[in-house]
Amino acid sequence: MTHSFALHIPDADLEPEPLDPEQIVSGSPEVTGKVVWESADGRQIRGIWQITPGVVTDTEADELFVVVSGSATIEVEGGPTLEVGPGDMAVLRAGDRTTWTVHETLRKAYAINL
Repeated sequence: MTHSFALHIPDADLEPEPLDPEQIVSGSPEVTGKVVWESADGRQIRGIWQITPGVVTDTEADELFVVVSGSATIEVEGGPTLEVGPGDMAVLRAGDRTTWTVHETLRKAYAINL
């Protein structure tokens, strides 16, 4: 998109984004998402991401996100444990190794810088 826009996050249609099976620690979490804007050089991405309950691991990008619905506990290896729910903003640093325990299907709006 090249123009300014608004999007109602709770109702946005998302596409499946299959997890690498090696990321799944427990449960059967499913991920969906949608990129709503990407810079011409691909280094900045804005979008919506959702994950169903379960436990997964990840290596993070430089990201700021706001939780729209659901809840999770995010354990940052060698760092803090973040409890996030609706209305919470979180910042993850590039290279953070995380374990996400998703309690209720979590939907977030995010901004990533690569």
